[in-house]
Amino acid sequence: MSAKPAIGVPVAAAIVVANMIGTGVFTSLGYQVMDIESPLAVLALWVVGGLAAFCGALVYAELGARMPRSGGEYHLLSNIYHPVIGFLAGFISIAVGFAAPVAAAAIAMSSYLTSVVGLEGAGPWRPGIALAAVLAVTLIHLFPLRTISLFQVLVTALKVMLILLFILFGFAFAAPQPISFSYSPQVLHEMLSSEFAVSLVYVMYAYSGWNAAIYIVSEIRQPQRNLPIALIGGTAVVMLLYTLLNAVFLYSAPIEELAGQTEVGYIAARHIFGETAGVAMSLLIAFGLISTISAMTWAGPRVLQTMGEDYAIFARFRRTNRNGIPHLALLFQLAIVSYLILSSTFEAILIYIGFTLSLSVFLTVTGLFVVRARDRERPTHYLTWGYPWTPLLFLLITGWMLVFLLKEKPVESLVGLATVLSGLLLYGWNRWMLSRAGQTVAAAVVD
Repeated sequence: MSAKPAIGVPVAAAIVVANMIGTGVFTSLGYQVMDIESPLAVLALWVVGGLAAFCGALVYAELGARMPRSGGEYHLLSNIYHPVIGFLAGFISIAVGFAAPVAAAAIAMSSYLTSVVGLEGAGPWRPGIALAAVLAVTLIHLFPLRTISLFQVLVTALKVMLILLFILFGFAFAAPQPISFSYSPQVLHEMLSSEFAVSLVYVMYAYSGWNAAIYIVSEIRQPQRNLPIALIGGTAVVMLLYTLLNAVFLYSAPIEELAGQTEVGYIAARHIFGETAGVAMSLLIAFGLISTISAMTWAGPRVLQTMGEDYAIFARFRRTNRNGIPHLALLFQLAIVSYLILSSTFEAILIYIGFTLSLSVFLTVTGLFVVRARDRERPTHYLTWGYPWTPLLFLLITGWMLVFLLKEKPVESLVGLATVLSGLLLYGWNRWMLSRAGQTVAAAVVD
């Protein structure tokens, strides 16, 4: 039994917002200010990343309306190019696409919690808390879609309210830092530097999730109408929140305190609210990451479920429980997440998934040109605003980032490419299994 379409715009948009507002916006600024000195250039990072995400959402809205089936890039690339391309994209999603961000969110959550309660030096606490959070959310996602939807909307709404309060109180009560957001020649110089391109990886990671609703489109009612609204509206809201939130971080906390730190939200909260209230706000930030873990726990297993419907080697993962939930796929993702939490560092996860996922998304957005050229008939559903300039802008920004990332972080990037290519082994194995099955059937017919 599979789940029937039961999700409307509010839940689909909540999934987009929750996927996007996760660890990145509360953690990546510390890495950015290490290499970029101008506050305006730092904010430009978030504007550029937001524009890229918005352009990507415009394109995915059309592709999802044309091909409304869960599975994300796996389904889209299989139809646009060739099944092997889609298989590799799906393999990326299974291996790192959702498991790694869930692990990163859980690690960041435990990092915030242990920092604010004074357990920084207690090594076992951080992975233990991260694992407990992931396990609890996974158990919730075994319930019916109605229960999952309610949980997702509630935790996402609380997180958005928290960010709005953070922004309002930050500008109203924080002592402003001696920085300037005015333009200077240094800003343009930094924006054209390799440091800016590499820092954009962290920003794009923070924006990752703008395409989240595409992974569960089979569960969305009237996807040709509701999917574009969820993708575009959710991305626009997050872009505005991100820019304002990072402005508050820079406005309220000294850059030298932020540089190289993961818990930038905690540092800013102490300067805005004081030590005691800052601790309370940081605890809320930590618990706010539950919505991110939940959204990606929802989306990720649907890729494996969809691949299980198409490929014999993943067949068992198409099974669902009595609530229509792909429980085996859900538990498989939990196993990968647990491994990453116990074995990986936060920064390594960011760079690793940043390259591989950007490559997959780059191919998908390029696919819109292929689809338009192949299908001359004008569809009646949503069409990408600003075509062809919006997809071209996305490809320009993402391609520029990929080139610099390969140059500046070759080890992590090449490991990501190796992960992609290793998927060919599984694809070949599946072909071999089908061939063997065909031979067996033929032999049985002859007999």
